[in-house]
Amino acid sequence: MIIVRNTFTAKPGQAGKLAAHLKEVAGLGNLPNFRVLTDVTGEFNSVVLEYQLESVAAFEETMSRYMKDPGIREKAAGYLDLWSTGSRQLLRVV
Repeated sequence: MIIVRNTFTAKPGQAGKLAAHLKEVAGLGNLPNFRVLTDVTGEFNSVVLEYQLESVAAFEETMSRYMKDPGIREKAAGYLDLWSTGSRQLLRVV
């Protein structure tokens, strides 16, 4: 089992918009067991999208599907304007 964690630093005043956008796109893409989190403590303006997949291969398939799906691409348009930096972790559940 793999947890995918995408962590973004939203531009000031954009964390709520980014969180709502990620939630909408993740729902549209049927990401399994996804959740969107925002900071309470730590780095300011942090927004995290986490979801669970069976394997790294499933992650690669999901990314390929996302890049090819015109509906997801349309919804994702403009989201780059909401954040300044980001990172992705793939974590194995033990």
